[in-house]
Formats: sequence, structure tokens, C-alpha cells
Amino acid sequence: MNKFSMIIFGASGDLTKRKLMPALYSLYKEKRLEGDFSIVGVGRTSYSDSEYRTYILRELQAFIKAEEQDEKLMDEFITHLCYISMDPALESGYTVLKERLIELSGGEEPNDLLFYLATPPSLYGVIPLHLKAVGLNGQGSRIIVEKPFGYDLESAKLLNATYASVFEEHQIYRIDHFLGKETAQNLLAFRFANGIFEPLWNRNYIDYVEITAVENLGIEERGGFYDTTGALRDMVQNHLIQLVALTAMEPPAVFNADSFRNEVVKVYESLTPLTEEDLHEHIVRGQYTENEEKKGYRQEKNVVPNSRTETYIAMKLGISNWRWSGVPFYIRTGKQMPTKVTEIVVHFRETPHQMFNCPEGTCSRANKLILRIQPNEGIVLKIGLKVPGAGFEVKQVTMDFSYDQLGGLPSGDAYARLIEDCIHGDPTLFTRSDAVESSWRFFNPVLQYWKDHPDSPLYGYPAGTWGPLESEAMMHEHGADWTNPCKNLTNTDQYCDL
Repeated sequence: MNKFSMIIFGASGDLTKRKLMPALYSLYKEKRLEGDFSIVGVGRTSYSDSEYRTYILRELQAFIKAEEQDEKLMDEFITHLCYISMDPALESGYTVLKERLIELSGGEEPNDLLFYLATPPSLYGVIPLHLKAVGLNGQGSRIIVEKPFGYDLESAKLLNATYASVFEEHQIYRIDHFLGKETAQNLLAFRFANGIFEPLWNRNYIDYVEITAVENLGIEERGGFYDTTGALRDMVQNHLIQLVALTAMEPPAVFNADSFRNEVVKVYESLTPLTEEDLHEHIVRGQYTENEEKKGYRQEKNVVPNSRTETYIAMKLGISNWRWSGVPFYIRTGKQMPTKVTEIVVHFRETPHQMFNCPEGTCSRANKLILRIQPNEGIVLKIGLKVPGAGFEVKQVTMDFSYDQLGGLPSGDAYARLIEDCIHGDPTLFTRSDAVESSWRFFNPVLQYWKDHPDSPLYGYPAGTWGPLESEAMMHEHGADWTNPCKNLTNTDQYCDL
């Protein structure tokens, strides 16, 4: 039996050092990656095996929490690493790669391979064909592809066709690390393992839903990539729409890969097609501008001076089915926001009549359920209760749960979970080809509208603010406001940590 080998294309890049290697070390430390295995780094940067091991050890020390570092285990882990310097875009290097894999397999044809494409998207359609050319696409091979999977519907279909010509669908793992987060998976348990919420989870009791995924950083050193991608392709078409699906999906008949992913696709296919009014009024895009401390997007490295790439987008979506008809879903993402947070806020309908007094005369008649994906992961339910003392004043209070109560979440959690699933051949939390195309089919009209209307508004917003005010106007149509979250999940009425 061959030993397992994981081959990382883009092994000298940012994703590998920040996420993949810490995740693999985490699996090794917890004895979930055992036996005689190899991790083969592939990249253009020139390293010997020993140089690459030294480089990765240094990065592990930088990106793993100090309390999770074990010097002896880290030294053991890096002995499983080796490196091949080659250009993944050129077929000529793949013969050398195959020879090295045969050598690592003890002279046998390797048949337990996992390829990870931590490369620029321009290589997503090239690498599989080169693997096929040297016969590295056998039944024992799997391949993980990062987002974005395509730039639009046409390119996504082309990529799907390319991968289908090299691998079978069960060998292809289109990764969305949001689905690897414990808190995202816990949304399914919260909905389907508790009888008290599921009966309320519909248009009769829910007024609207907000999904926010923002960060307080700019594009850092990714100007070349980001300026050709933008927030819609980078975040909305994959991460945010996945969170919409988890919130809105029907319960699968059984929890397995096919049933779960079937329900995700049903949500995508039920998204209400965007009208001309929606494209003009219910999508707000923005771009961060400089302030006293931070530079604007157009001053970032490798960004064209007159760029119209969006770093912020807010949208109103609808789902045309029996459960959700008439309930708006508001989604937004942005760079250089006041804080880094991802959360889902479910706003329940107001009570039909307010009979109690409220402090300072302001009554919050609607309950809120906040599902925090990151950071300070947890759940908060806001309910009204009587203020102690004379009279009948009602104040909104919180019932909360924090993952810290269970010991917290380990670093590298999402990638470790997803890589382990892939090693064991479990595709449940990975995106299927029909889901990719269904998602792009919904968002493609937005890209086409922007292309056909190059003067469509792109609003500036100062770095460190909550985005263009025009996105607030979109919410006001429903009599709603964005929930601008604090970094802290609880005690937000006492302080707001950004």
C-alpha cells in the first residue's frame, strides 16, 4: 500500500504559510495525520528540502499560537516536508514531480495523492491538464481548488468541463473555508437539532435576515489579484451565498454529502432573479478611500490609479419558495471596516401590540438571534424582560452562549477540518459543480450590468467606517437598519470593542 502524499502548488505563498501548514501541523499534533506520509511543496521559489523545512518551521512559529506549539513535534513534523522547484504553468516539470512521488512511494506508482492548488486562479485550469498528461489523475488522486472558481458563469462552466475531463466529481474538492468553521456547521445543529426554533424558521415569524462578513484590513499585498477580482467574486459568490444557504436550506432527509449538497443547490436555484430595479437600487458597491492613518484602495500597491474595483458590496436578496417568500436577506462584505466580524442576524417579527413601558420611551419589540461565526464565536438571543422594581418597564436583555465555555476553538480549525475530510474522502462540506454554476447564474447579471453601465455608482467610504451611507438607504426601504457589530459578542450595551 502506498503512503499518503499531499502536494501543495504555491508552497512558498501566503496561504500555505498562514493557513495550510498550521492546519497540517494541528492534524499531526492531534494524531489525526499519522503514519508514513509526505507533504510535497511545489513552487517557483528555489529551495532545497532542508531550506524549505527551515522556512516552514520559522513560519509555524510565527502563525501558531504559542500555547499550541510543541518544539519536539514541530521538528518531527517538518521531516515529512520536501520541496520541488518548478513552474506549475509548464508541463515539463511534471515528469520530475511524478518521479519524486514514485520515489516517496518506495518505487511504486503513487495512488494516494491529494493536490492542493494554493495558486493564482489563472493556474486552476492548467494544473489538472498537466497532471493528466503524466498520469497523476488516477482513482486514488483528489484535488482541492481554492476560490474563486471562475470569474463568471462562462469561465466557471469551462473550469468545470476541464476538471470533469481529468477527474471524476467525487475527486474534486472546491473549498470554502467558511464551511470548515465549527460555528458555520453549528448553525445546522442549532436549526435541526432543536425543536423550539425550526417551527419559527420561516416567513411567518422572521421579518428579515442580515449576513455580514467584514474585515478591518485592506488588500495588503494582494493588489494584483484583488484589482481583477473585487468583493463580489472574492466573497459574495462563494462565502456569503454559502451562509445564505445554511440559513435558508431545508433539512436534508439524511445528513450525508449528497443530501446536504442537494439542499444547498435548491436554495441557489430558488434565489429570486434580479430585476433591473434590483440591479440599480438594491446593490450598493463601494471602495475605501484614505483617511488620516490609512491609505485608500487606489493608493495600494499594484492597483491602477483609476480603479473601479469594489472593496465593499451590499445586496438585497430574495428566495422564492414557501418558507422564505417575502423575507429579504441583506448581505454585505467589505475591506477596511471598523472591525473584523462575520455574523448572521435573524430579526423576528415584532409583537403586534406594545403594552408595556420602555426605558427612555424606546421599545425594541422584535427579538433578534445573532449567530457569530467569528471572532468571539457564539450565539446571542435578545428578548424583552421586565426591569426590577415598581411599574412595568421592559428592557431587551440577552441570553448568550460562547464557545469559550467549551474551551474555545483551536487555531487552523477550518482548514484542518476540511483537509482531514478530503484525506478521508468526505465531500460534504465542499462545493459541487452544479452549486458553482447555480451561484454564478444568479450573480452573472450583476457583473454584466456593471460591464454594460461603466458609470454605475461606485461610492467612496473612508477607511475605518461602515461603508457607503447608500447601503443604509437600501435597508430603510424595509424599515430596518444594519446591525453594525462590535468585536465583542456580549455586553455590547456596556462597551464596543473594535
